[in-house]
Amino acid sequence: MEKKPLKNNIESVFTDYSPRLLGYIQSQVSSREDAEDILQDVFYQLARRSEEGLSELERVSSWLYKVARNSILNFWRKKKEISLDAEDTVCEDIAQTLFCGPQDAPDTVLFRKLVWQELDLALSELPPEQCEVFCLTVFDGMAIKEISSATGIPAATLLSRKHYAVKYLRSRFHDLYDALISQV
Repeated sequence: MEKKPLKNNIESVFTDYSPRLLGYIQSQVSSREDAEDILQDVFYQLARRSEEGLSELERVSSWLYKVARNSILNFWRKKKEISLDAEDTVCEDIAQTLFCGPQDAPDTVLFRKLVWQELDLALSELPPEQCEVFCLTVFDGMAIKEISSATGIPAATLLSRKHYAVKYLRSRFHDLYDALISQV
C-alpha cells in the first residue's frame, strides 16, 4: 500500500472518514456530544502525529479506528471512575445517619443503634482489606491517595476494594438505606 503524506491531506482524511468514524463512535457511547468529543480527539491526535514529524501512515483507516477504539475505552474508564466517586454519596448518607442529627429523639437513638449494629455485622463479613479501606475513607476521612502513600498499595487497588465494600454494603443495607433516605 502506498504511503500518503498526512500534512497536506488531513482535511481530505477528515472529509472522507469523519461520517463513518462518528457513526462507529456513536454506536459505542450513549450521547452524540460524547461521540463528537471523541471524534475531535481522534483528529487532534492525527494532527499532532503529523506535527511530530510522523507524517506518513500506511493505513489511515486502520489507524483512525484504532485511535477511536482507544479513545472510547478511555472515555468509559473515566466514566467508571466518576461512577465510583458517586459511591461516596452512599457512604456520606450512612455516616450522616450514624454521626449527625438530633441525638435526643428516642426513635432516632433506636434507629442509629440499629444502623450501628447492622453496619458492625456487615463490616465483619467483608474481607479485611475491603473493610480497612472503607473504614479509613468513611470513618477516618482519609483520601485514597493518602492511604496509598501510607501503605504503598496502588490507588486503583484501593478504589477497587472500596468499590466492592460499598457494593456489598449497599446490597446488605438496601432496605435500611431506603429507610435512611426517608428519614433525611
